[in-house]
Amino acid sequence: QVQLVESGGGLVQAGGSLRLSCVASRSISTIDQMAWYRQAPGNQREMVATMTAARNTNYRDSVKSRFTISRDDAKNTLFLQMNSLKPEDTAVYYCHALQAFFNYWGQGTQVTVSS
Repeated sequence: QVQLVESGGGLVQAGGSLRLSCVASRSISTIDQMAWYRQAPGNQREMVATMTAARNTNYRDSVKSRFTISRDDAKNTLFLQMNSLKPEDTAVYYCHALQAFFNYWGQGTQVTVSS
């Protein structure tokens, strides 16, 4: 099992930056895939960025060149650096781990971008 705890959300003006963190209860270096998802009110949860154990990354088109996923294996922590934030980035952001076909989710952290 993996417990995930996110932090770093908040209120920011459009054009600003935030850095989300996700601390895992165990080593993340061997987890098949770590990811960030988000869910806005009335919308389905959507993938934002993923990183495999081999550090291959993937982003949804709307955040490419603005968001960066990274991890610190020594601290069992996944990050999401978000720059040039837009009001449409407003959502609850969730950390996700996929390991041996099991899905693990954090509790989410709210990101609100004002115009």
